[in-house]
Amino acid sequence: MYKEIQNIFKLFRIINALAVFDAIFSIKNIKLSPIVLLYAKIIIFFSSKKHSHLTPGERLCRSLIKLGPSFIKLGQSLATRSDLIGDRMAYDLSQLQDKLLPFDFRQVKKTIENELKMPIKKIFKDFQEKPSAAASIAQVHFAKTTQGKKVAVKILRPKIEDAFEVDIKFFYWLVNLIETIKPNIRKLNLKQIVETFAQTVKIEMDLRLEAAAAAELKENFSDHDYFYVPEIDWERTSKRVLTLERINGIKINSRKALLKANKNPDEVLKKCTTALFKQIFEDGFFHADVHPGNQFLDKKGRIAVIDFGIMGRVDFKTRNFLAEILLGFLNGDYTRVAKIHFRAGYVSKKQSEELFAQACRAVGEPILKKPASEISIAQLISRLLKMAGDFEMETQPQLFLLQKTMLVSEGLGRELNPKINIWELTRPLMEEWLQKNKNPRKKIEKTVNDIKFALDHFPELIEKLEALTSQLKKEHS
Repeated sequence: MYKEIQNIFKLFRIINALAVFDAIFSIKNIKLSPIVLLYAKIIIFFSSKKHSHLTPGERLCRSLIKLGPSFIKLGQSLATRSDLIGDRMAYDLSQLQDKLLPFDFRQVKKTIENELKMPIKKIFKDFQEKPSAAASIAQVHFAKTTQGKKVAVKILRPKIEDAFEVDIKFFYWLVNLIETIKPNIRKLNLKQIVETFAQTVKIEMDLRLEAAAAAELKENFSDHDYFYVPEIDWERTSKRVLTLERINGIKINSRKALLKANKNPDEVLKKCTTALFKQIFEDGFFHADVHPGNQFLDKKGRIAVIDFGIMGRVDFKTRNFLAEILLGFLNGDYTRVAKIHFRAGYVSKKQSEELFAQACRAVGEPILKKPASEISIAQLISRLLKMAGDFEMETQPQLFLLQKTMLVSEGLGRELNPKINIWELTRPLMEEWLQKNKNPRKKIEKTVNDIKFALDHFPELIEKLEALTSQLKKEHS
């Protein structure tokens, strides 16, 4: 009973935050009680004029920021579901900046010393007490190691796991309430959104996993000098503390700053696009939080990235089908697009291939007939995902995160040069990659190399698993 009362009070807090920024539209399809509606209308009457210049998505963003860490993260998670909330709303939510007031340095010091088992002065020669950034899950401080290396140190917020656990339980309660009031909303599978959100947050709350993701991305680009991932300082990294090389550079979307530094924005865009292609298609492992604050151009002219809490994976089979589908759309070959969907098993064989090809044309033509600079493949994928219900299409969860990454990358491209379409830059790369991977010999070589890689790394993997198991046992003892 006490939990129910708590949840109801929290629900009123949400309605208040939505009403203050005139974002009550986001729950307009739910049958709210007359008292709740009256309460919301009174708040809107006194405050909505202040925010009338903002788009609906921007108003929702402000509401989520007011509601706090869990809601900011939920908003970022919703940004991957343009099939549910629309392209414009998804774009606005993808711009949601995760910024909060910092927590006290005494807590920072305590966490570092508890995690790394020694006084902070023995770990760092110099440590800036004022954070360079403070977000919902962690904050970052600049420091210098005892060896004199400049580093960035990320520290989890105190008791953040408990705070998120409470809110995630509330989200499940809220979904059950919504589905009880309006049963037809069940088809949107809101529980899956909460589940995905919970899994993402769980990963972000173990900074060793973020460090491992950074190390994997760095390894993938070890032979490429145009893209840089900072070194991880494993000796100063634990579950709640992550230490990595400090990155300095020009924010990737600052065209004026790039020109002032005599850097060609078109060349920068080409590097970003090539890196995006490699991550998605060649490696199947990509940075999924590519907003401009996480990408810089360093002194060596490399694209340097930070913040590896949200990463995406796409299996080899999906990458192949995705490349063929995108090329089919870019070439206006809708019959090919339809055939690939059926061959991949994304569309039920009970459906008509001809009708699906026609639907693909209806999706593709309005987008692809625009000037090259306005073509959005992210929007194309979004509309394809919206067709899922009409053609009993199999849901592809990995594409939601990928679509959001594409959306943000397209936005960056337009800031650097609105006349260039990043997908025209990647077209030859996709064609070459597909041709290479269609070769039977190459497929056999890839399989053999994958097996060899697995066997070579098996002893190392076992050793790491044993060490991690031992550490987890200590943590829970």
